[in-house]
Amino acid sequence: MSDRNPRIQKIATSPDWYHPYRISQAITAGGLIYVSGQAGFTEDGGTVPGGFLNQGRQAFRNVERVLAEAGANLTDVIKVGIFVRDLPANLPHVITLRTEFLAEPYPADTLLEITALAQPDWLIEVEVVALAPN
Repeated sequence: MSDRNPRIQKIATSPDWYHPYRISQAITAGGLIYVSGQAGFTEDGGTVPGGFLNQGRQAFRNVERVLAEAGANLTDVIKVGIFVRDLPANLPHVITLRTEFLAEPYPADTLLEITALAQPDWLIEVEVVALAPN
């Protein structure tokens, strides 16, 4: 396999919790940062207890940590993808999370209900696209 395009850079925290799965935590390309879906897990891979809001807060903190590694933060986010189990029950919580972690002008957003995530106890996953620092 040949090396990737040099204009594409991998972003990873330490520890890189996605390395064993052959996934980049984020990629920068073309002035943008593409952050892979982050769920409510800790650095050691354990799921945060306490339900949807706790998992959602941890997912956004994981996004923040990856963005920080790229020199960015949540104010640089232009697009959010939120994947949840049981959307009708959790929509008010999603709005709470958006209020806590995002600000005007709110990023474009896709919200999807899914039947399962990579781990059976995960309730939410968040991915973002952000502007890379100059």
